[in-house]
Amino acid sequence: MFKSVALAAVMVVLACGVAHAAGDGHEIPWMNFFLRVLNTVIVVAIIWKFGGKAIAGFFRGRTDQIKHELADLAQRRKDAEVKLKDVEKGIANLEAEKAQILAEARSQGEVMKAAIVAEAEKKAAQIKAAAEMAAETERKVMIEQIREEVAEMVVQTAASIIKDKLTAEEHQKLVDKYVTKVVLN
Repeated sequence: MFKSVALAAVMVVLACGVAHAAGDGHEIPWMNFFLRVLNTVIVVAIIWKFGGKAIAGFFRGRTDQIKHELADLAQRRKDAEVKLKDVEKGIANLEAEKAQILAEARSQGEVMKAAIVAEAEKKAAQIKAAAEMAAETERKVMIEQIREEVAEMVVQTAASIIKDKLTAEEHQKLVDKYVTKVVLN
């Protein structure tokens, strides 16, 4: 400590000597200068004696704080680089995820399509069965109508043939015969 103060005092004296040599020739009162330098050295020594540890502690603490902040910043930088790599991996995986999502959507679409087609085929089969049943019923009704028409035509034709060939007397015998059968039965 004393070496530092002495070195500083020597530097000040040398700087004053250089300034005097470069000056305009006025004499420096050396005793006055020496007392001022001594006064400065004493003040600096007193400050160093009573506040030196605090000042050194302040600068040491500040140094430690700066080192701690630099270490914290370095750690935060490493964390940020790791996060950046994760984000870059996520971005790189976006295409793969997109392809996977599209594939899943396509497969779900195919399943839905198959279900819709199966349901449509089932409904078509039901409609076809209902149409066949309606056609069968309509066919039976038509056959029955045709039979009735044919029977009526046969009856009319038979009546007309019988009417032409049957005489009034044969007609009366025939009526009596069937009336007797109906009454007796």
